[in-house]
Amino acid sequence: MTAQPATPLTVIGANWCPDCRRAKAFLGEHRVAYDWIDLEQHPEYTKRVEDLNGGGRVIPTIIFPDGSHLAEPGNDELADKLGLSRVAAQRTYDLIIVGGGPTGLTAAIYAARENFSVLIVEKSAVGGQAGVTERLDNYPGFPDGVAGHELAERMRRQAERYGVEILQAVAVSGFTPVDESWIAVTTSTGDEYQAHGVLLATGSLYRRTGAIGEADLIGAGIHFCATCDGPFYRGADEVVVIGGGNSGFEEGLFLTQFASHVTIVEYADTVRASRLLQDKVNAHPKMSVVVGTEVVAFESGPGATLSGVVLEDRATGERRTHAAQGAFVFIGLDPNTGFLAGVVDLDDDGFVVSDEAFRTSMPGVYVAGDVRRGSTKQLASAVGEGAAAAIALRYHLDRVRA
Repeated sequence: MTAQPATPLTVIGANWCPDCRRAKAFLGEHRVAYDWIDLEQHPEYTKRVEDLNGGGRVIPTIIFPDGSHLAEPGNDELADKLGLSRVAAQRTYDLIIVGGGPTGLTAAIYAARENFSVLIVEKSAVGGQAGVTERLDNYPGFPDGVAGHELAERMRRQAERYGVEILQAVAVSGFTPVDESWIAVTTSTGDEYQAHGVLLATGSLYRRTGAIGEADLIGAGIHFCATCDGPFYRGADEVVVIGGGNSGFEEGLFLTQFASHVTIVEYADTVRASRLLQDKVNAHPKMSVVVGTEVVAFESGPGATLSGVVLEDRATGERRTHAAQGAFVFIGLDPNTGFLAGVVDLDDDGFVVSDEAFRTSMPGVYVAGDVRRGSTKQLASAVGEGAAAAIALRYHLDRVRA
């Protein structure tokens, strides 16, 4: 985002500052418009920071429309300032859903229509990864595509119409069985709620490279789903795929339908893709593979979109800028299950293990969507799993409430 005085919120900081990146990510997740001022590009704002902070050079400094400001705020402080609801109206619910992405929202709609009381607890903003996707072209019912934030907002409104309560910027820190009918859920705010059933729908996050400029260009040249965003690069001269595993090779082949050329970049000295995929890529006239190479930065051009990827040869240290209009990152997925270790069964990669009815190893706790072992990591299937899990939960809730 570029500096425009008309934007309602101003964030002053620097690209090298981790707290600045965190604050920008939080605002982006909650779809809060802001004006980003990089002190390295605009050193004249240093005095403004000093004036606001009693001479201190504290970043990020976030200035609000009423003239007030926060210096180096945590996410909780930002959430309170933005007026996000972080305490539920009740202490007991029929169902608590951990995660407010498409899976959780769909399950909430289905459960609430059955007259169950439902609370969604979401550590970021409703919509999950879909909510921050620039455009979704493969979701049924939208022949012209739909912006991720628009779809998320529609699902949120539908859930609230049925009485679903939603907490945002609140993480679940743990849960324990109270008895055969109740489960206690503890949140990061220190509050405890009880429910007859819990649905885990925390999703997973695509691993990021951590390279300079990445956070600012997600959705504006950097993507994590070729089937979702590949069509935007129809006619593009060059697209880069980062990651030399099966996913990177498969998605790279898919992207040749749109871009004139696709380059796969692998950090290790050898790729990890299957021999069959390697043969296909090596024989493809529109594809190249570079190994032993690290992505160290992403560069932006006019319109604040991706213009190039800075690559470093790991053997020689030589750096070069590889011109590209798009970059797709496929270096793995991390499930959002850090708080579940030792609570429910997880597989070796950290995904939640369940049976065919979405039940986990803890009675009354179910799982659906990207965080579930064996899920397809696609929006349409995530919505379907949310509906199916809600139906399975209905029988459980009817039994324990009887």
